[in-house]
Amino acid sequence: MTASIAILAGGQSRRMGQDKALLDFHGEPLLVRVLRRVRPLTDDVFIVASDRPEYSRFNVPVVSDRLPGSGPLGGIYTALLTARHDYCLVLSCDLPFVNPQLLEALLALPRDYDVLVPTRAEQTGQGGEETFETLHAIYAKSCIPAIEQRLLRGEFKIIGFFPEVRVRRVPETELRRYDPELLSFLNANTPDAYRWALARAAVTEYPSQTNEGEQ
Repeated sequence: MTASIAILAGGQSRRMGQDKALLDFHGEPLLVRVLRRVRPLTDDVFIVASDRPEYSRFNVPVVSDRLPGSGPLGGIYTALLTARHDYCLVLSCDLPFVNPQLLEALLALPRDYDVLVPTRAEQTGQGGEETFETLHAIYAKSCIPAIEQRLLRGEFKIIGFFPEVRVRRVPETELRRYDPELLSFLNANTPDAYRWALARAAVTEYPSQTNEGEQ
């Protein structure tokens, strides 16, 4: 089913120390790698980022945050206001192993939700017994009022508005059918994570490069 796709690239990359979207990933910027993988899935793909004129060279619309300083929730809000379709898949720009097959499966599910969010059986700072992959999720335009109210109150936690809308979880067991190692959700947002992702891709995707380097 048709949906827009928004890549959020407006973060400060504090843990990386430089713009993570522009990091070289085996010959292409990390952001380009993500865009290349998702372009075939939609006729409406765009980047949400403020003050990033260098992104214009990627031949994808770049939309400024409507509410700068409001974090990823503000990026989701901007994405939903911008999207041409009623549903928008929102992805972070630092997902080097985003999986088109998994995305296709998520997009094909019945649209009986306002938020479709993958979950992993892991405790994080979100609280609870599972992790919501909120920057690898599908949001409907019907979420706009609830998100807007949160933003106006200065409440920027993404899952904070979930009780006000219909949320459909996609459990880890279902995700592993398409991505057994759940690499789709690996964020290359620290130097260590970036180096690990480069090494993993070198072995699984670019073995000839690895062999050449060992000669």
